[in-house]
Amino acid sequence: MTRFLAPVLVVVAVAGGAWGYAAVAPCSAPAQKARALGAPVGAASCPAAIAVAAAEAPPPPPPPAVTVAPAERREFVDRLFVSGTLAPREESQVAARIDGLTIVELDAEDGDWVKAGQVLARLDRTQLDALLAENDAAIRRADAAVEQAKSNIAQAEAQVKWTSDDFDRAQKLAGGVMSVSTVEQRETALKTARAQRAAADNMLSVAEADRKARDAERRELEVRIGRTEVTAPVAGLVSRRSARRGATASGAGEPLFRIIVDGAVDLEADAPEQSLTRFANGMPATLRLPGVAAPVRGQVRLISQEVDKASRTGKVRIALADVSNAHIGAFASAEVELVRRSGVGAPAAALLREGDVARLYVVRGGKIEERNVTPGIVDGDEVEIKDGLAEGEMVVARAAAFLRPGDRVRPTPVTTAAKD
Repeated sequence: MTRFLAPVLVVVAVAGGAWGYAAVAPCSAPAQKARALGAPVGAASCPAAIAVAAAEAPPPPPPPAVTVAPAERREFVDRLFVSGTLAPREESQVAARIDGLTIVELDAEDGDWVKAGQVLARLDRTQLDALLAENDAAIRRADAAVEQAKSNIAQAEAQVKWTSDDFDRAQKLAGGVMSVSTVEQRETALKTARAQRAAADNMLSVAEADRKARDAERRELEVRIGRTEVTAPVAGLVSRRSARRGATASGAGEPLFRIIVDGAVDLEADAPEQSLTRFANGMPATLRLPGVAAPVRGQVRLISQEVDKASRTGKVRIALADVSNAHIGAFASAEVELVRRSGVGAPAAALLREGDVARLYVVRGGKIEERNVTPGIVDGDEVEIKDGLAEGEMVVARAAAFLRPGDRVRPTPVTTAAKD
């Protein structure tokens, strides 16, 4: 038994001595070697050991990274999207002004620009030319009748003068040389001559009236012949040609031509009734036409005062600045610029809305701050902040539910986050 206890006592004695030595000199080489072998000999009291232990301990976790964007002043534009149909601003319908004549010539096609008074089509005037020739003959007859009536008047005047002189001589010789019956005959002849003169005057009046009637007939024929030329009443763009060569013209049927006055085309768009009050004449707009890559500029020209009872929409007419690619009846859309102003902006994704309250998070001094703000115009990915945010402050780009006011975070600029 003593043989077994002796080695154990030796080991205990050595360990006790080492521990005591380490307590006196904890940073000595033997003490450090003993600690390396796993012996607990005063590690806490050695500064070097403390430094080593601190170096080997895991570092504390960094604060979470959040993407931030600076609040910058920029220009905001409030736009409203509308769509509708392209329509002529004013359309002139050209119909035949004389019925029953055949179309023999067409001088305008769809898409042609025409001037006021330009000939668009011609009608057959053969029958009217024949009537005009007949009227020429009637006028010549009327002229001859007038001249004949004037000649008769001259003869009647001469007869009146001769009979008057003869009657005067008979009166001087009455009661002596010339009998009473002869004087009476001379008086009757005078009265007859005067009646013939009055009849000649009436014949002249009839002849002159007939001449005027023939002149009126000629003017009517000239008007009808002039109407055989179908002309443009206004300058503009021919949008439709319904006239066909060989067809019989009629003023009561389909117009022969439709002309867009001055070529002016509008977008007739439908807008919700609650948005009508936001429009004003002269507001700029950007239009998109089917099949046209480039946008077309325009402006609001007319706002309807009537709202459709079924759809609850009103008409807004937007004038196109360039109508070269505009086709009547085509669908088109437009963005109307309602307001343009400068303001402080923030990412739209940063905004949190709870009913009528809007807020966002700002990083200041590495900590989260919550701000109640007043939002304004939303323009693309940016929102205008009217109140509650100063220019240059760092805004959390995307609101997150896990963030709380006072949380320590590591801000990462948007550009850096995009590279990562």
